[in-house]
Amino acid sequence: MSDRQAVGIDIGGTKIAALRISAEGEIHAGTVIPTPATDRSAALPAIEAVAAEVMNDDVVAIGIGMAGLIDVRSGVLLSTPNLVWRQLSLGEGLVAKYGLPTTVHNDATSAAWAESRLGASRGRADSLFVGVGTGIGGGIVSGGRLIRGAHGLAGEIGHTIVEPGGPLCGCGNQGCWEQVASGLAIARAGRRAVTDDPRSSITRLAGGDPGRATGELVTEAARGGDDVAVAILATVARRLGEGVASLVNVLDPEIVVIGGGVGEAGEVLFGPLREAFLASVEGADVRPEVPIVPAELGNDAGAIGAALLALDAAPA
Repeated sequence: MSDRQAVGIDIGGTKIAALRISAEGEIHAGTVIPTPATDRSAALPAIEAVAAEVMNDDVVAIGIGMAGLIDVRSGVLLSTPNLVWRQLSLGEGLVAKYGLPTTVHNDATSAAWAESRLGASRGRADSLFVGVGTGIGGGIVSGGRLIRGAHGLAGEIGHTIVEPGGPLCGCGNQGCWEQVASGLAIARAGRRAVTDDPRSSITRLAGGDPGRATGELVTEAARGGDDVAVAILATVARRLGEGVASLVNVLDPEIVVIGGGVGEAGEVLFGPLREAFLASVEGADVRPEVPIVPAELGNDAGAIGAALLALDAAPA
């Protein structure tokens, strides 16, 4: 065999992406399809379809990453907050079709491993990955190893309750961190801005339709200097920074990597985030500096990490 490769599949709320990579992280092929979010019966066929698009004879393992609670031993998705999929054996069809070792992990855990091996936290034995998109997911690396917890469910940082009685979360609780510090919070504030502040460029970019005020649109307005949009991102960044400070107090990482779509906002987000972190973390004036940096692998991190974890588990 010329090159040990793996297929990594990243399942999100709106799209399923698959990559075929080498052990060094070189991407050889990739594809993306929409996620059948409301149709549980279409889940496994969709996963098999993206795998087929990138598969070749050099592939020795398949890895899947998905948001939610994963039983990593059985590969079963126990629950996920933003889809109707539940109690689903995600790799079942791939094992039957290809006969290859197939692993299933949380998507943020996968992204954390990718950044640790090949991205912003490589060379650091202890790191925290915070994926900020529609929700918030986490991955923890300590001593160069992923921290999974007793049941393989560690890293669900987005579902820490920080605002009791706050916005209802897809997990069923109210006031989860991801409800006040993610793309959901940015979009919610953006919709209010369209209704309450017709002079804001958010309103212009959304064509006056609150339903079109996405997190990406608000971020675009903030980069353009719109005061309302800048204030929205500053508020979300403050909540992010406060939460990261609490996690640093507990975990004491060398570095914090912020990934996901919101993490690509740049200094309009990272500036106030770092300020809030320094104002909230214990002993900011005496503890070693903990850099807070953007992820380097972008939207590919989840699929790359899933593939790397599959290669790690595959027989040599």
